[in-house]
Amino acid sequence: MFYKNARLYGPDFRFHQGAFSVENCRFAQVLPEAVPEEAVDLHGATVIPGLIDIHNHGNSGADFSDGDYEGLCKMARYLAKNGVTSFAPASMTLPYPVLEKAFATAKQLHDHPLPGHARLMGIQMEGPYFSEKKKGAQNGEYLKNPDFEGFRSLYEGCDGLVRIVDVAPELPGAAEFVEKAKALCTVSVAHTDSDYEHARAAFEAGATHLTHLFNAMPGIHHRKPGVIPAASEENKVRAEIICDGLHIHPAIIRLAFTLFGPERMILVSDALRCCGMPDGEYELGGQPVFLSGGVARLADGTLAGSATNLFDCMKNAISFGIPEEDAVRAATYNPACAIGQEQEVGSIAPGLQADFVICAPEGRRVFMNGQEVG
Repeated sequence: MFYKNARLYGPDFRFHQGAFSVENCRFAQVLPEAVPEEAVDLHGATVIPGLIDIHNHGNSGADFSDGDYEGLCKMARYLAKNGVTSFAPASMTLPYPVLEKAFATAKQLHDHPLPGHARLMGIQMEGPYFSEKKKGAQNGEYLKNPDFEGFRSLYEGCDGLVRIVDVAPELPGAAEFVEKAKALCTVSVAHTDSDYEHARAAFEAGATHLTHLFNAMPGIHHRKPGVIPAASEENKVRAEIICDGLHIHPAIIRLAFTLFGPERMILVSDALRCCGMPDGEYELGGQPVFLSGGVARLADGTLAGSATNLFDCMKNAISFGIPEEDAVRAATYNPACAIGQEQEVGSIAPGLQADFVICAPEGRRVFMNGQEVG
């Protein structure tokens, strides 16, 4: 199938007027010189890769940590309909047996993908190796010090589907954990009260990721630089940021893209089960969460995750002044790299999965494997 007259987001992270084709569920020709007359005319509509959310807890009343297959499918269906064609659901700080069940459920959907549902490309293990002081909406009852053997057991139990594991670098044994875990997956610094020195030690040991930048970590202080400057100095480190318009002020979104550069920024939703749902009481990691006016909080007022999907986060970033090309990259190619899947998804390039979104004034159309999501 050929498509022409598109404003196409190319593998060079720029928009081009041109055409592309899909064969056997994958992109074939991109920006070809010759285009068949019968090609589908997109009349100048913008075409971008399918979005990839690597930090998403749930939506539609379902949460990944429930370990419920039907709920996970419901999540994947909602994501696909909203332009997110691949995802790595994030777990919570919970006992190992609960995580084991959730990871097994993820493997089931990963091994047997469903048409019209977002492709499950991995897991982000968010917790339990976190600081009590910066636990945020994580359940402090289940926090642990870094435990590589426990992590490896979970990792092997789902056949290596964990793509990112989070850790607070100031905890005992954190640097050693990073050195071992980096051989298995991306290691991320998260939910931490770390000083600059411990953060540097984690990055030197092999951590290459920062979970929800600015949230659940110290801010930048001119005499106590902390985690964020330590991460910005390491070119290998990518940083997630929640762009729901609530967790981070627009000026700080712009600052983050300046500090890390568009090649290192990743937009995430950090969405909860209340995403796509009406105001009311929900649950997160064994704790009640209250959604009111689009804001999700714990009973004590702590800001929890978001109730916004990644496509809307990307639109927010653009409205906050992030160049469109950079916002698209941060929601597609960069997250694909973070989970090691950039040779499969994240770009409109020959040989990759034909996942794309057509954005036109009359609405949005989502395609997976070259087929429109109904």
